[in-house]
Order: sequence, then C-alpha cells, then structure tokens
Amino acid sequence: MTEDKSLSERLKAKAAEFGFAACGIARADAAPRTAGRLRQWLGDGMHGDMIWMEARAHHRESPAGLWPEVKSVIALGMSYAPAGDPFALAEQGEKGRISVYAQGADYHDVVKRALKALARWLVAEARDADVKVFVDTAPVMEKPLAEAAGLGWQGKHTNLVSRDHGSWLFLGAIYTTLDLVPDRPGYDRCGSCDACQRACPTNAFPTPYRLDARRCISYLTIEHAGPIPHEFRAAMGNRIYGCDDCLAVCPWNKFAAAAHANRAFLPRAELVAPDLADLLALDDAGFRSVFAGSPIKRIGRDRMVRNCLIAAGNSGSGALVETVVGLLDDAAPVVRGAAVWTLRRLDRERWVSEREARSAGEGDEVVRNEWTADPPPAPREG
Repeated sequence: MTEDKSLSERLKAKAAEFGFAACGIARADAAPRTAGRLRQWLGDGMHGDMIWMEARAHHRESPAGLWPEVKSVIALGMSYAPAGDPFALAEQGEKGRISVYAQGADYHDVVKRALKALARWLVAEARDADVKVFVDTAPVMEKPLAEAAGLGWQGKHTNLVSRDHGSWLFLGAIYTTLDLVPDRPGYDRCGSCDACQRACPTNAFPTPYRLDARRCISYLTIEHAGPIPHEFRAAMGNRIYGCDDCLAVCPWNKFAAAAHANRAFLPRAELVAPDLADLLALDDAGFRSVFAGSPIKRIGRDRMVRNCLIAAGNSGSGALVETVVGLLDDAAPVVRGAAVWTLRRLDRERWVSEREARSAGEGDEVVRNEWTADPPPAPREG
C-alpha cells in the first residue's frame, strides 16, 4: 500500500509537469449511479441527435463496460480559465461570440498528447501496468468519474465544478490495471445557488443537475446538423459556436485564475471577436484555413455559416443584407434556409421581392419551409 501511495503522489506531480491543473484517482467502480442516470437521460430523448451516446451506452455505463480489466481511473483536468469576460460581446451584434474553450488550440489534441505522455511515464514506472487514455470522443463518462476521483462535483449545470478552477476544466482519463490508492470523492457544494439555471437563454435545465441537450445552444450550434428550431433562434443572440453562460456565472469561478490555464488555450486574436460579415463570406477552403487547429473545424463550413446567419438575423444590421441575399443561392440547403429567415428579419421588403422572384413555394423542403413560415418577431435595433 505504501508503494502504491508513493506512486500516486509521483503520478500527480508528473501530471502537473505535463500541464494538468488537477489529478485524482478513483476505483473503477466508484460511480455506480452513472448507469441509471444515463439510461434515464437517453430514455427521455434528451441527447437529441447525438445517436452515438445511445449506440455505445453499454460502454459508458461503467469503466468495466468498456474495458473489463480496469481497476483504477486516473481523472485529470486541464484549466482553460479565461482572462477576459465571457459576456464581453453580448451587446455587439455584428460580432460572433465563440465559446471560451474554442478560441485557442483544439483541446482534443492538447489533452490527449499530455495524457499519452503521462501514460507512458506510468508504464515505465510500473512495468506491470496496462493503460488506456481517453478524452471526450471516447464512450467515457468523464464528469462522474472526475467527481469520484475528487476533482470536484457535477454542478446543477451538469458540468464539473472545482473549488480551485471553477467550471473551466477540460477533462481526460487514464484507465489502468493498477490498483492505485483512491482519493476522497468530491461532494456537492452548489447549495441553494441556481445561477447557472437562471442564466440559460433557452431554459435547457428542466430540473437541477439535468440538461435537455435539445434546448442547449452549445448542442444546437455544434452537434445539431439541421435547421435551428425557430423557438431558439432569437435566444441565440450572436452566439455562433457554443455558449458559456451557465459556466460563466458560477460563483466558484472567483477561485479560477487565468494564470493556471494551459497556454495552449490562449485565445487566437481572430477568434476573440470575429466579424459576422467576414465569417458569412467563407467558402469551404476559407473555413478550413481560418479554423485550422481549432475544435471548431469539426462542424464544417455549412453549420458555421448557418449559425452566423442566425446571429446576423438577431443583429438588426442592415449592412449585412447584401451578404445574406448572396447566401440565398448557397449550395447547402441549411444555409439557404437560414438566409431566408435572416433576410426576413433584416429587410422585409427585400425578402418579399426575393420570394416572388424565386417561386419560393418550390424546391428543397428545408428552404420552402423557411419561405412559408410565420413571420419572426422584429430584431432589436443595433
């Protein structure tokens, strides 16, 4: 046992060297309620279009479901605490708001590289160890495992909250056959606070600790491939990739220092306050060039332009009308459909003339539905 404790201490020190701000250890069976909660969430359809959540639910239910030989889970957190105010662009309608986590390097690459380095070190230190590393894209429930390992607790917004790093941690995990000394689990410190639920623009939390992804702006702008449901478009404001609101209002963020953030996640200048006009003009090659090395690249150009069109429709800016009209003929139906909605918001007369000129009752169903939809409410002035 003493040797295991020594190994655990050295492991945590090495994790810090590789850029992790938090490291904890849990037994592989330390989060037994995960399976039941996951089944209920999936059964209620709250995962929306994320069919991979359901397809590999048996792997997500427990670490042993994915790898029967696992004995310990090493949970790791890498800070991306922002130096600036995540709400800074809220009233700048012609700018696009990109979630804090996506303004720097792709966390998948950064975290996985560090996880692999730490795993190699562990294998060298304990030669009888087998390991597997996971970050985000694998069927692993990182948040309940991180809570079991003492990194924090799952807050009412369902994300991990840390006493030291607030809501700003990227999570990764190393599964191992080693029987390591576990840490004390985290426990809920949210108390009566419901700031995260009140901050949600689309009321995506039906109850505390329960997220309906179908109503979440992060889901709608990133995971959802089709048209954005009309009921959420105005609430999106100028958010074009993700949403930080429920995270940003968490009182525990007062302990999260930007100095602890991994430098790889420092924001790129072109992603801090991008002009919607510039993003609306992107073709596929331009999109890939602008978002190279960013997690944003995985949603593709069409989804990004769709998001930017919704933001443009909420901006009230007549300066964007000609660009929007050009997108009425875009190759992607989801872009054309969003352009119809946006033009109607920005210039009703121009929308009427374009509708008449295009025999808008014909053609692709997605676009036809936009031409014939009930009028949207007027945008704010800006």
